[in-house]
Amino acid sequence: MAENKRQHYSELAQQIEAIVAGEQDLVANMANISAILYWDLENVNWAGFYLVKEEQLVLGPFHGQPACIRIPIGKGVCGTAVSDNCIQMIDDVHQFTGHIACDAASNSEIVLPIRKNNQIIAVLDIDSPDIARFDHEDKSGLSLIVDILQATFYNSDEFKARRVV
Repeated sequence: MAENKRQHYSELAQQIEAIVAGEQDLVANMANISAILYWDLENVNWAGFYLVKEEQLVLGPFHGQPACIRIPIGKGVCGTAVSDNCIQMIDDVHQFTGHIACDAASNSEIVLPIRKNNQIIAVLDIDSPDIARFDHEDKSGLSLIVDILQATFYNSDEFKARRVV
């Protein structure tokens, strides 16, 4: 099962790399990535981005039900990912202190910070109606996708030097 998931993320990464190649517009790339993840990942009910603006997270491109527009940094799973500067992988969001319920159908969540010049500028947020939907393979596969998005901030030589495969 893990090998199948690894292979699936490898294929998603290739697709995403192809679609963002040569495009530096962050919002356009986020829009395509959120669509790909929403439609290609199993048991996901929301996939999208929040951008850091004026000391808070503001809703960016996404697929799924309407979502919270603004999240204070340090609040909820997304805000905690920014304040703690690390990936948040939550098996049961209802057990997460300070969880912000944008969609009552969501039960688990993974949030990955996106950095430019070592500063968090956004997060990738994916929700699932399943408890404990996300595992180490999801964390690794989604980290690769975040790396691809971050690489669009730099020229191709810098991309090769920065990318962790």
